[in-house]
Amino acid sequence: MPRELLYTEALAEAIDEIMAEQPRATLFGASFVGAGPGRALMAGVQERYAERIVWPPIAELASCGIAIGAAMAGMRPIVDLSTATFSYEAIPQIVNEAAIAYANSAGQTSVPVVFHMLYGLRGGGGAQHSGSPQPWYWNAPGLQVALPGSPADVKGLLRWAALKSQSPTVFLSHQRLFGVRGLVPDGPFDLPFGQAEIKRAGSDVTIVACGVQVPRALEAASTLARDDGLDCEVIDPRTLSPLDLVTILASVRKTGRVVISDESHDICGVAAGLAALIADEGFDLLRAPIKRVSTLPIPVPYARTLEEAITPTTERIAAAARALTRYGA
Repeated sequence: MPRELLYTEALAEAIDEIMAEQPRATLFGASFVGAGPGRALMAGVQERYAERIVWPPIAELASCGIAIGAAMAGMRPIVDLSTATFSYEAIPQIVNEAAIAYANSAGQTSVPVVFHMLYGLRGGGGAQHSGSPQPWYWNAPGLQVALPGSPADVKGLLRWAALKSQSPTVFLSHQRLFGVRGLVPDGPFDLPFGQAEIKRAGSDVTIVACGVQVPRALEAASTLARDDGLDCEVIDPRTLSPLDLVTILASVRKTGRVVISDESHDICGVAAGLAALIADEGFDLLRAPIKRVSTLPIPVPYARTLEEAITPTTERIAAAARALTRYGA
């Protein structure tokens, strides 16, 4: 039977199951849920599997390189990079080694390493702790990119990446999802990459939302239904690479109007990339321009009031959907 879990509880449960089921699984760092009150959730994992946990120094380039080599040698490492901006120090290894080794060998060289990181606007993190590099990694052939937006998705996707995949995976969690509750199936279950989910069915506007934008989009859809009589369909791609464009286009075919939201910068961001794909593959399906709701293209301010001003909020998603109603059927 499904249980209601916090995002952090589902994440910790997934790591515990992965370590129990796969003796070749190793952890490079084992915090995962941040330094807040939820850190106690990882205490059991840290105790039970201490012999398979490495606590590296602040040297992301080195630890990611070692993990990639271990993956090529048959291990299944998961690297806890903490804040996503720290992964920038390891881009030569993540992009120029792991991705290329897998892609340029046509998959003959397995690199089953998972790079887990916390992305996005966290509340006073400042420019150097609030990065959203998902478009960068999406633009690196050979990498899988996951952006779970619910407790069930973080568990199922992480299990699949760590236990079933043979390619390197960038796995992006958001700290503002930590307090989100949702139903999670009881026992082990996997969610294969490349399968989008319709989080809310609708007929008037398609809202494509990634990661932390999923609960914001669902809230916007509820507000629009209550206040405006708009029936919005919310699509969660769940993974950017591989991408389930078929499900997204099927929704656009039904509604003819689309809003895309992700917490990366707007210029060359995830929303821009998805908008380009929809325009290229489904231009004849559209009855209105595509609207993007992203982070404004400036360095992230430290002041929380200014951070809020650049955030792709529920209100901005709702406003974008309302704007599309100006266009006729």
